[in-house]
Amino acid sequence: MERLPYRDARLARRGEEKPLPADLSHHYSEVTKHRVASQMKAYYKFFQIPGIGNLAGGLPNVRFFPFDTLEAQTAKPERWTPSPNQPDASGATTTQGPSDPQKTAAHIEVPKISSEPDPLKKIDLATALQYGLAQGYPSLLSWIRQFTRDHLHPDVPYRDGPDVMLTCGSTDGFSKTLELFVNPWSGEAGDDICDRPGLLCETFVYGNILTQALPKGMQVVTVESDAAGMVATGRPGSLEDVLSNWDPAKGKRPHLMYTVAMGHNPTGIVVPIERKRDIYAICSKYDVIIVEDEPYWYLQFPSADMEEAKSRGGLVLAPPPPSVRAYRSSSSGYPFLDSMVPSFLSMDVDGRVVRLDTFSKTIAPGCRLGWITAQPGLIERYVRISETSTQQPSGFVQSMVAELVMGGPDTSSTSSRSSLFSSSSTSTSTRDKKKTPEGWKMDGWVRWLEGLRGMYERRMNRMCRILDEGSYQIKTKSRFGNIKGGGDEWDDDCVLVSKTQLYEYDWPRGGMFVWLRIRFETHPLWQALDGVKLSAALMIYLTTKPYLVLVAPGTMFSANDKVRVEKGWAFFRLCFAGETEENVDGSSQRFVDGVQRFWTIKDTKEIEKLLEDLPFTAQGQHTERLDVGGTWLGC
Repeated sequence: MERLPYRDARLARRGEEKPLPADLSHHYSEVTKHRVASQMKAYYKFFQIPGIGNLAGGLPNVRFFPFDTLEAQTAKPERWTPSPNQPDASGATTTQGPSDPQKTAAHIEVPKISSEPDPLKKIDLATALQYGLAQGYPSLLSWIRQFTRDHLHPDVPYRDGPDVMLTCGSTDGFSKTLELFVNPWSGEAGDDICDRPGLLCETFVYGNILTQALPKGMQVVTVESDAAGMVATGRPGSLEDVLSNWDPAKGKRPHLMYTVAMGHNPTGIVVPIERKRDIYAICSKYDVIIVEDEPYWYLQFPSADMEEAKSRGGLVLAPPPPSVRAYRSSSSGYPFLDSMVPSFLSMDVDGRVVRLDTFSKTIAPGCRLGWITAQPGLIERYVRISETSTQQPSGFVQSMVAELVMGGPDTSSTSSRSSLFSSSSTSTSTRDKKKTPEGWKMDGWVRWLEGLRGMYERRMNRMCRILDEGSYQIKTKSRFGNIKGGGDEWDDDCVLVSKTQLYEYDWPRGGMFVWLRIRFETHPLWQALDGVKLSAALMIYLTTKPYLVLVAPGTMFSANDKVRVEKGWAFFRLCFAGETEENVDGSSQRFVDGVQRFWTIKDTKEIEKLLEDLPFTAQGQHTERLDVGGTWLGC
């Protein structure tokens, strides 16, 4: 671009016209040149449709947050009722909260200065708001280390066990993981294809992982999955098959694997312990690092098998005795945590597992706080990366979370208490002093997690029962010869004409999502229109009145173009976490009603009208794409 001389530029600034800034894109790094917009963030604009039911976003419901006001009034750990740890249990076996619930803090307050001499117990603004350790705020770091080593993963099999480091959420944790293990590859002159790094993952994967890996030149290598997760061995496309038959001409054999094993996003699969052992053995054999991202680990649903059978009229058998406990060498100290399928860390004899945890689904997404668990040698390297990048998570957030889960009364007369969130300078009211407020402590924290699992499990059951009721379109014929269909009521005068399955799915065994395969091949216009067009048209149709529901297309989670073209368009992800319980019921029913009505459309012009603003080629593929999501939505 031609630049104005200094004098002309100065004169131009005096008038209405100003010179444009220089185009510096020729200085961009190769990684920057390959970055694309986040699929998820671009999708948020569709949440603004008035009255839209958000079944698309993976957002936890705000009612589940432990804060009730902007002044950070806190909830009790007993707020939600847990669900049973065993599917045949008559009642929930609950973890106890604080011994005296009245002592649980009504507000989060962080003292300005605390006289607590132990840095592992001290929580105050003077230390939290200062530059701090990259590994994390000492008191909160110590608490998370105890929770991780003693309760989450008490049986890690390598000497001295794992260490932890706080992050700005799991996305930050994965970014640092790529920094630690991946050499960027651009494909430019001098870059040997044999050096191109690869990332192993399922065929459907959380999109933000792709938008981080692809700009570094990583090759996304998919592994086939079934109802138990990533297939370890025994068939084409399995993990063993991919690694043993790797062709170096395609790039370096992948040494990094990403997975969400518990409540997989988007499929809702919970990988059983036996499958995990098979996967780990293969990763050990081929020297692959396992990146285990577990934002939904606490949301494992023991009732899903039985409730699915009940809903679909199947034979409900007594559940087999749980096998999870047999794989634990020691107890976590809490029945709820013991009932969870263990992490890859429980079998990590090599120290090759990097686990990403987050408070996003348990406290609040906006707090942007999580932690990495790995062998101490890796944590030391993660700390080095943080020291010259994020430096540390927000001191405000770390002190808030520390007070919530571990805080206690500061009785020192030299302590000046000042509320972190309240604008009042007299936050230490007589009310709070009388109650001697305390944080949740470990018992209260686990009780909160147990209650969250119960709340989400019941919501999952409600959504799936509604979906089951509408999964078939039944057409009947009355004795007068009239054909009825698309949800019309059955009566004694009717005879069955046809029964068409509109979608199929398995009830999720964990997480926040229902993963539907829409059976577009049963649509009346299947022969006239391809699946890509029908899928896009259905998604648009569902956002119109009276349905007003937004779902996430499978193309958003397709690991590569091959998956996207072959089958990604056939799937929708529904989230039961982002709406209130009442809205989940209503939105689920409107989704069913919209799909039922869509299957009555027999005129291609009605479909074309829905798609009239979309750029398609004659072959039915999109002619332009805003990002790697591969949909017209730009997500």
